[in-house]
Amino acid sequence: MAINLTKGQKVDLTKGNPGLKKLMVGLGWDVNAFDSGADFDLDAAAFMLGDNGRCPTEKEFIFYGNLTHPSESIKHMGDNLTGEGEGDDEQIFVDLTKIPANVSKVAFTVTIYEAESRGQNFGQVSNSFIRIVDESTGQELIHYDLGEDFSIETAVVVGELYKHNGEWKFNAIGSGFQGGLEALCGHYGIEVA
Repeated sequence: MAINLTKGQKVDLTKGNPGLKKLMVGLGWDVNAFDSGADFDLDAAAFMLGDNGRCPTEKEFIFYGNLTHPSESIKHMGDNLTGEGEGDDEQIFVDLTKIPANVSKVAFTVTIYEAESRGQNFGQVSNSFIRIVDESTGQELIHYDLGEDFSIETAVVVGELYKHNGEWKFNAIGSGFQGGLEALCGHYGIEVA
């Protein structure tokens, strides 16, 4: 039975599931009915962060242009260009046993590709969610629906996996940013070309 989270809620992952090693993080969304004249291309990403809240190097930024971390602890399954269909639109696999010691938090984000030029924002996106599944059993552990709190934002920090006293927890964040992926990269210490 999955735990349905609300914004700001934190929940233990590994404490109650001692054998938990591999996670599938599914992110999904629907685009509202009105037509902005262009497809919505939403992109999920994972930022692997140190204790200072920043990525140690650019390799810790996992997205459609860098699908797998060298440690193989985080693997992005690739870009979905339209978000059509049911279920997860993009998936990121996490192996908790392989996350490097200098990474204490993994932030999962969704951004809208070319949002400014296409005149798009998260006010036009609905039914956004993140879910965490135990990859070995297929059991959904956590489900967080973002709700419709957004208007002009073009990037959202959906949630974070973080290490606390040697155990992994999940925090439902749901906070929006303006400035898309570039703003998020700046926030997490990644230089954008």
